[in-house]
Amino acid sequence: LLLEESMRWATVRKAFGKPLLAQPVIRSRLAAMAAEVEACHAWVENLTYQMNTMSPKAQAKALGGPIALCKAKCSRAMASVADNAAQCFGGRAITKTGMGAKVERISNYVKFGAILGGSEEILDDLAMRQAAKEM
Repeated sequence: LLLEESMRWATVRKAFGKPLLAQPVIRSRLAAMAAEVEACHAWVENLTYQMNTMSPKAQAKALGGPIALCKAKCSRAMASVADNAAQCFGGRAITKTGMGAKVERISNYVKFGAILGGSEEILDDLAMRQAAKEM
């Protein structure tokens, strides 16, 4: 959602007589956002495939750690994407209405979303303890 909103804003907003999208720094931020979103999406798809093809016993043994890492990575990615979106929107990213409203709302939610289901540090620790068992 933030990537889509940022792309829309970058094509509509004019700065220095050109669309915001004409600025290399904005394109760089959008590319970073796209990379984070795509990486997380691919990881979730991979885990979903494994969950659909593995037995429950194999899932319990093999997927706890990767799922924990995926959740932690996705919450970190959400923070990064929210920050980049706020930079693209500038002052509009802190308004509760208008085109920046979604960016403001999600930016305020980022930490809350990271804590639900376990903090990132706890999930990272779980994943590494599970990986150590396999060695």
